[in-house]
Amino acid sequence: MAFKPAAIQGHDPRAPTPDEDLHPDHPVLADGTEPNFETYLYYAKQQREKEAAESKSDDMERGFWANILWGKGGEKLAPTNFADEKKGDTSGPVSEGEYRAASSALRTASWGSVFYLITTDILGPYTNPWAFSQVGYGPGVACFIAFAIMAAYGGLLLWYMFMKLDSERHPLRSFGDLAYRIYGTWFRHVCNILQSLQLIINVGLIILLNGQGLSQVSKFKLCFSICNIVWMLAGMLLGQIRTLRKFSWVANLSVWLNVITLIITMGAVANTPPNYAGANLPPGPVQTVAISNLPFEDRLNGIMQMVFSYGGAMIFIEFMAEMRRPMDFWKAMAVAQLFITIIYMFFGLFVYSYQGQFVLNIANQGISLYSLQTVANATSLTAGVIAAALYGNIGVKVIYNDVFVELFRAPPLTVKSGKYLFAVSIVVYWALAFIIASAIPQFSALTALVAAVCTFQFSYTFPPFMLLGYMMQNTALSASSPVSKHSLINLWNFILTLACLATAVLAAYSAIKTIVTQFDTSGSATSFGCQSPVQ
Repeated sequence: MAFKPAAIQGHDPRAPTPDEDLHPDHPVLADGTEPNFETYLYYAKQQREKEAAESKSDDMERGFWANILWGKGGEKLAPTNFADEKKGDTSGPVSEGEYRAASSALRTASWGSVFYLITTDILGPYTNPWAFSQVGYGPGVACFIAFAIMAAYGGLLLWYMFMKLDSERHPLRSFGDLAYRIYGTWFRHVCNILQSLQLIINVGLIILLNGQGLSQVSKFKLCFSICNIVWMLAGMLLGQIRTLRKFSWVANLSVWLNVITLIITMGAVANTPPNYAGANLPPGPVQTVAISNLPFEDRLNGIMQMVFSYGGAMIFIEFMAEMRRPMDFWKAMAVAQLFITIIYMFFGLFVYSYQGQFVLNIANQGISLYSLQTVANATSLTAGVIAAALYGNIGVKVIYNDVFVELFRAPPLTVKSGKYLFAVSIVVYWALAFIIASAIPQFSALTALVAAVCTFQFSYTFPPFMLLGYMMQNTALSASSPVSKHSLINLWNFILTLACLATAVLAAYSAIKTIVTQFDTSGSATSFGCQSPVQ
């Protein structure tokens, strides 16, 4: 396992470094060396001290209760000294001084805004009733609570490492950046590939479920592939929003649209019969079980649907990177995790209790009364395209910064030419997501596969694995014995990493097996076909 060198033959972080000796993204000094682990720690400590001083000033200006209710930041922008793009060509090289000013200017989001971004989730709540139908009440509740606890643990680890390694001089902008500073280039590539894969499949999944909803609204008179194209075009337009700060206003709307959809769905399932046709089952009495006796693969696929409820960890670093006070991130995550655990689990149990084996894996599409089904689809479709635009925004930024900027020297997103390339990239990204959704229209199996291969890693496997590397490098910097006070923590994180990897492999196998089986089953939706999966 190759670690980046900590302090051996490295640059002294306390020595002044001329701006011209630094490259904005992964700086290489004039002597050919890179900033080492100790350098990141040094500047991160300075950054946190600066933010703490600014926090005291903000508290005095805004008042205690205003900060509690609305979060800190979001109003005052850091001064910048880079050229105004409207006054001239800014496509030339960006100096380190300008880059740090731009980095500071982008840190404007409050923890209240980040709460809405974390809960801008279209997949989590609506798949939970189906998840409970696959495993039963007992295992369902146990898994949901266990996933909540471990997701909170993983999120806190990411927050802790971000606080220790991020600064305006050496900013962390993505999960891959954090991976690079702990394990080096190879792990950064692993994270970026998995993150890009998950984000584009997430966008594809939302195109798929929105296409199913639109096909229901049209009473299946509109070709299913055309329904998907409609949402692809809508995403291409909404995806032109570039900054997360601007997205927070739209994300606010998405959260409340999701809540409205949940309320409509619960009211409908409690007073109308299940959607027998959508479930492809003959009418009969509703049956619920405490412990399911379905095949192991089906139960594991159901459990993976719950993982989506806590799948935001892959973009936690992006959220923290745009916060004025990243030390407040834990507040946003804690409130969001509590919201998700209580609301999502209650919704899943409620709908499963009324629909049992007839639950669809998009709960509001299991409403049988057309009028209520249409209202629920209208709100969920809007929330869905907002969530997909958020995923697409992050996904394009990851690919653009780590592929086009780093390998092909494309202009940064802070200049006019970079913004034009971003707009084109959004269009291409949504087109690829449409191809994925239309090629594999097996929603339940596809969600289980991406949850196992990608989502599970970012929420559960990678955080303890990365903290293990962080602790080992931190211990190497000190003069203490290798058998340090962190040995038990390191052992726990090592065992947890292995357990998570084993679970992910089993879940991926189950999902692939299910996809193959469903394609072999007659009557199932086909690739790029006109028949809707819920028809």
